[in-house]
Amino acid sequence: MTEAVENVFAAIGRWLIGGIRSAGAITLLFLNILRCMVKYPIRWRLFLQQMYFIGVKSQVVVLTTGAFVGAVFAAQIHFQFIKFGMQSAVGATVSVAMCRELGPVFCCLLLAGRVGAAMAAEISSMKNTEQIDALRAMGVYPVEYLGVPRFLAMLVSTPVLTGLVLIVGIACGYLVAVPILGVDSAYYWDNTIKYTAVSDVLIGLTKGFLFSMIIAVISCYKGFNPELGTAGVGRTTTEAVVISSLAILISDFFFTFILNSLFLGGA
Repeated sequence: MTEAVENVFAAIGRWLIGGIRSAGAITLLFLNILRCMVKYPIRWRLFLQQMYFIGVKSQVVVLTTGAFVGAVFAAQIHFQFIKFGMQSAVGATVSVAMCRELGPVFCCLLLAGRVGAAMAAEISSMKNTEQIDALRAMGVYPVEYLGVPRFLAMLVSTPVLTGLVLIVGIACGYLVAVPILGVDSAYYWDNTIKYTAVSDVLIGLTKGFLFSMIIAVISCYKGFNPELGTAGVGRTTTEAVVISSLAILISDFFFTFILNSLFLGGA
């Protein structure tokens, strides 16, 4: 019994130490990317390629998700608010929720699944096939060549996609609440405009920007440190998506308090 308990604590200790090491390595990679952005010229061709892959090719899946999240949330809010005669507050509730939480979180979770997985898979495949070693042999720093364009493209694309998700989600919430559920259109838009402040939109866009850094750095880290073999690429890709998604959800809790104090004065 004592040996079993010791094994459990030993496993927990190894997990904690591994987590701390990984967190430190991810932080160092982030600082290294920032250093490369200053030290080396930006590779604009690679940056634009990543912009197209991340920003343009992600629009359909991201906007479709935003549309149905806004529509479903509007329906659920209406079903509850109608009990209290508060149907006119549906628009404001949907708008604020989409701006502050639902829009950036759902958008970035999808980007972690689509873009983060692609980043980790591509870089880890290059690592396993010794293409990264070939870059070093040619005098090209891998983090500057592979990490910086992807990092910058994520920083630029994600807030734009988040803003589009907010617009589509609020619009689809209106289409469900007014024509289908019978909420008065004038009250819907009046309360939406009245209770949705610029600070709410800024919170959503800022969260998208911060989440994009998390996705890019974690995905690049897993790509540069893959398990060996073809199966290792698959495990590395899965780990990149899972860790990025968990990091988004956990950090969202802290970002909510920080950004609320910053933009709303704690209100």
